Amino acid sequence: MHWLSCRKTITLCIVLRVLFALGLDFYLSPPTSYAYSVDNGDKVVEFINNGPGLLSASSPLTLYANLKESLWLYQRGVDPYGSGIGQVGVSPLYLAFSFFPTIAESGPSTTQLLSKLFGIFLWTAPDAFSAWFLVRIWKARASTSTKSSSSSITFVLPLIYLLSPYVILSSLARSTSVWENAILLGAIAWACESESEFKTKPKLNNSNSKSKSLLFLALRVHLSLDALILLPPLILLLLGSPESRLAEPGPFALYVAKHRSVKKQLEEKLPNEPAENQLRSTILRAALNVLFEFMVYWTALALISTLIVGHWRWMSTTWGTSLSLPSMTPNPGLWWYFFTEMFDHFRPFFLVVFNVHLLMYVAPICIKFQHDPLYALFILVGILATFKSYPTLSDHGLFIAFWGIFPEVYPYLRHPFPTTLVLIHSALLQPLFAHLWLSHGTGNANFYYASTLVGACAGGMAIVDAVWAGLRIALEKHGKGELKLVEGEEREIVTQQ
Repeated sequence: MHWLSCRKTITLCIVLRVLFALGLDFYLSPPTSYAYSVDNGDKVVEFINNGPGLLSASSPLTLYANLKESLWLYQRGVDPYGSGIGQVGVSPLYLAFSFFPTIAESGPSTTQLLSKLFGIFLWTAPDAFSAWFLVRIWKARASTSTKSSSSSITFVLPLIYLLSPYVILSSLARSTSVWENAILLGAIAWACESESEFKTKPKLNNSNSKSKSLLFLALRVHLSLDALILLPPLILLLLGSPESRLAEPGPFALYVAKHRSVKKQLEEKLPNEPAENQLRSTILRAALNVLFEFMVYWTALALISTLIVGHWRWMSTTWGTSLSLPSMTPNPGLWWYFFTEMFDHFRPFFLVVFNVHLLMYVAPICIKFQHDPLYALFILVGILATFKSYPTLSDHGLFIAFWGIFPEVYPYLRHPFPTTLVLIHSALLQPLFAHLWLSHGTGNANFYYASTLVGACAGGMAIVDAVWAGLRIALEKHGKGELKLVEGEEREIVTQQ
């Protein structure tokens, strides 16, 4: 019954979004100040990407114009990864879109309508898959809990994602980030449903879920290298469980030790060695096996991409772009303005600093929340959306939608209302200041960058509040910091009030 309600909700939202996109295209069809001369019914795309004030729906890595240019060159036998200064290219795997049938814009009106519907569906379908994966993640987390899953969550989650302005604008702009979100959520959903010898409870009996999860994560990392920071928590999720254990923190090995069958098997294999040592070595071997499988998929995707274009130069214009920031196009991130004002001889040093800053959160978050790897992954998704080199609106939309999977932390949030107000404040300031800067000429880049700093503050406040709530829930559950852990151990968490 829950699945039926979820599917109806997703279908209704998709129909509403298709009608909205068609209505917006019809509105922009007459000659207006925003009616750009485009082909194949891309007026909405050009309005979202080039209209004044809307700079953050796409990034240079996910821009639809870059995808169209690469496809156009590839179809005519020209190398899309030529020696352009500061060139930003798309993944060679996207060149598979060149095999889709195209409908000529010069045809009859019925043909034009079909062409528009095909384009809208192609960039709305990944959002439908994303909403479906979100519900599957919630059901996998709720199925391990003693409490029954609420049908309202399966109804609200698709609404939060599909009707989010952040996601809708990215879809209207035909940003490839909507595909990246769907791929990432698919990897997480299959990781939650995977089987493992360390799982305390069986999930949906799908023996291929682990391979699907690793393949999808390898594809997501292939499309954007910064997603590599999500690999450690996903490995913990594959070996552990998506169940909520924020109220019972403890080492990952001790949590796994609750699985009596695992301890019994280990004691039978090596009766003279302590079970804890056997367990840790077994977990390490399992993690290395998962890492090896991921590397196999990632290497295979890189080889396929090389075979498609016939050389290795695509790596510098795709993977290298996330690390070297060749394009200074304004975006809601923190990098572009800083490096615009940077002297060239300081640039390599600060590129290392900014990239290491993104990596430095992985180990602390994974260690602190090793008992709940899904929550650790959620926090890292927020960090990635806030501090990556080329963030987009869909990255923030994904982080906001992820909050719906963790209702148990809502009572322990410290400042949810101010965080929401700052986020809304930033969402209103960014298009306003960009419009003043680019159209009226009464502002400058400092205005727009100040609004992006406000957005980064909102993201930082949400991340800090998520960490605080994830730690506070255990203190409130057991009182005065004394926590009963797995195997009867006791520890004390000291937090600053």
